[in-house]
Amino acid sequence: MRLSLFIFGFITLFLQYGTAQTAGKGPRNVFKEAGYQQKDIDAKVQKAYDDLFKGPHKIYFEVGDSMAYVSDLKNHDARTEGLSYGMMVAVQLDKKEVFDRIWRWSKKYLQHQEGPRKGYFAWSINPNTMKKNSEGSASDGELFYITSLLFASNKWGNHTGINYYAEARNILDAMWTKDGTGNIYNIINTAHKQISFVPEGDGYNWTDPSYHVPSFMEIWARYAKDGHEKFYKDCADTSRIFLHRACNEITGLNYDYTEFSGKAHATRWMVPAFRYDSWRVPMNIAMDYNWFGTDAKWQQSYAQRLQQFIRSRGMDTFEDQFNVDGSLPETILGAGGFKKLRHSLGLISTLATTESIYNKNKQFDFVHKLWNAKLEPYPDGYFDPYYDGLLYLFSLMHLSGKYQIISPERNQGKKNDT
Repeated sequence: MRLSLFIFGFITLFLQYGTAQTAGKGPRNVFKEAGYQQKDIDAKVQKAYDDLFKGPHKIYFEVGDSMAYVSDLKNHDARTEGLSYGMMVAVQLDKKEVFDRIWRWSKKYLQHQEGPRKGYFAWSINPNTMKKNSEGSASDGELFYITSLLFASNKWGNHTGINYYAEARNILDAMWTKDGTGNIYNIINTAHKQISFVPEGDGYNWTDPSYHVPSFMEIWARYAKDGHEKFYKDCADTSRIFLHRACNEITGLNYDYTEFSGKAHATRWMVPAFRYDSWRVPMNIAMDYNWFGTDAKWQQSYAQRLQQFIRSRGMDTFEDQFNVDGSLPETILGAGGFKKLRHSLGLISTLATTESIYNKNKQFDFVHKLWNAKLEPYPDGYFDPYYDGLLYLFSLMHLSGKYQIISPERNQGKKNDT
């Protein structure tokens, strides 16, 4: 009898936490686990890539023979967020020419070559007038630039036209010289060991939970080789603890902006709530679970709570902005000239990645929902191939096993797909 109860308990636990044993084992092909065929999975990822980089609604634009940029079309700019995302897509999918073009454009037009901001990037520029909208940096841009450059170094080496490792180190080494001179600081608040919202002024003293990508800090510790390995490892662990505090213990939701304590940080332009930036947090947590798995128990609980809350809002009707207690906000943050709650593809996408952490009874309802979603205009005409599109593509990559730690041992010497 006791043995039977033990077996029953084990089976129940397996069904409830069927992915637990894979924590830290690297990305899985969750689409295949959900019953999809490999050829269809490959075609799904390829179509999303083609839509964003080649199609009639593309966000990628080539400039001359050697450069290109990614544009946030609804805001009429190119920003380090999207440029560095484009580079991460390119290195993960082995698109070397695309990667190199975006990097050359970023370096030429956005990277500061002198002054207190030397090595950092202006976060936004109008690609039509080439006038910068700001000279300042957004810390997530540097975060993704550095990590994608380290991966590129590991994948393609440093003797094919661009010394990727040297470029990553140039940003990192510059970062460590920022001591407040000119009001410019390290990307990471060194006292709190947390990434800053922006590395200057008061923005150095608070954060954005979606910038907390502990996996990337682990990658820096592993491959940057700049003498700050322990610090980066500490930052990864601190981010994990921070996310415990930042994510509501009932709903799993987090504010877009917070203090380093995880409590809400109000700004003059936005009332605190779970909004667009927050959509990225589930995907970042799923990445950390699959790549490193050092916080698996909490991550499984987080995914379960978040999924349970979203299901309570209706799988076909859940909104995209909330107060963190799960109620709807009085103030709606607009986008692209629209100000309304909607059932957004970007959030649909990132929520699906949490089924690589916790999958209730192997039902794959979030994964199937993403599979059946389309990158197309909403009924009211709103269309965002930039943010919705990039989160959609990233999530497809995660769930198909195409978003990976790129190590030099496994990847150097492979033929490039340009």
